[in-house]
Amino acid sequence: MKSSSLRTPLLCLGLLSLAACGGKKEQGPPQMPTPEVGVVKAQPVSAPLSKDLVGRLSAFRSADVRARVSGVLLKRVYEEGTDVKKGQVLFEIDPAVYQANVESAQANLASAQATYVNAHNAAERARSLRPKGYVSQSDLDAAEASERSSAAAVKQSQAAVQSARISLGFTRVTAPIDGRAGQQQVTEGAIVGNGNADSGVSSTLLTTVDQLDPLYVNFTVGAADLDRLRRAQTAGNVSLSDPTKTTVQVVLPDGSKYDQQGLLDFSGATVDPTTGTINLRAQLANPDKRLLPGTYVTIKANLGQQNNVYLVPQPAVARDVAGGYVLVVNQEGKVERKNITANDLSSGNWIVTAGLAAGDQIIVSGLQSVQPGAPAKAAPWQPGKDAGPPNGTQGAKPAAGKQ
Repeated sequence: MKSSSLRTPLLCLGLLSLAACGGKKEQGPPQMPTPEVGVVKAQPVSAPLSKDLVGRLSAFRSADVRARVSGVLLKRVYEEGTDVKKGQVLFEIDPAVYQANVESAQANLASAQATYVNAHNAAERARSLRPKGYVSQSDLDAAEASERSSAAAVKQSQAAVQSARISLGFTRVTAPIDGRAGQQQVTEGAIVGNGNADSGVSSTLLTTVDQLDPLYVNFTVGAADLDRLRRAQTAGNVSLSDPTKTTVQVVLPDGSKYDQQGLLDFSGATVDPTTGTINLRAQLANPDKRLLPGTYVTIKANLGQQNNVYLVPQPAVARDVAGGYVLVVNQEGKVERKNITANDLSSGNWIVTAGLAAGDQIIVSGLQSVQPGAPAKAAPWQPGKDAGPPNGTQGAKPAAGKQ
């Protein structure tokens, strides 16, 4: 009887507990607020068409200084590595032999002139006596022939004197152009030159003179890239600049820009079969002689402008195995991924040539808090605020050779 009386109150308590539990409404997880992101609206614009390339500097003019006559090199007159003027004496070759040749030629000329005077006087007498019959016609002919031969001998001797003087002059080796003279290639006391020096066969190289202002910048462009640009120009997407107005900006090894712009002055007409590239060359002012031939530099060739492209802040663009992409807030207020083509930078913005449409709201800040398909609240982007790339991916860097 006692256990029965206890069971009844316990049953009542259990029923009350069930009733209380049944009266409570089941609640789900708390709702997260829609994240706010900073966006910029895509607007088509025109942007410079530039290409980052590697070029090599070369002298505007480079002249070899070679011995024109044979002999012993007596001394170097100039200071190595200094600027010289055209016609300035750089080396001296022993002139003794050539001075003797000049004097010998002058003696031969004097003898020929004396012979000519005698022959001329004899011919004059014969011409005056022939009308009177005092000399025969054959004697007159012989006298005049001797006069002509002696006159030719005089001219030959004059040419020999001139040639000897030229050879003597070659013993003073001068600079062929204005420029900077290089290192001496032959020491004093060495035998230089040979009998074929005038034709350039085995003539001794003494030094070189390079003109450093202006300089040439030599570089190449892929034939396929150039063809693609020309097709884009035909389609109206690109406006290529006139070849005579194409400029080149040199970037120095320390990353600074050279203060002088180069101007394209040569474009090759053939494609190198081994590299598939076309040779180009620009002329660059170098008044301070700051740049030197042989230096490799990075250059930015300004080829024209691109039409109907989009400038997108660099933090908004990310890359994965599929390529470059951005996240946009679509008309439904949800995040959407758009694959883009962006290969060049301009003032910190990617130049997007494909994949966007006018009015697209491109997410620049708040990328870590959203993902494709999720809702997002768009607000105008304010530079300086959170602008991390989506999912913590580092912002895309330019491809090799791009800046």
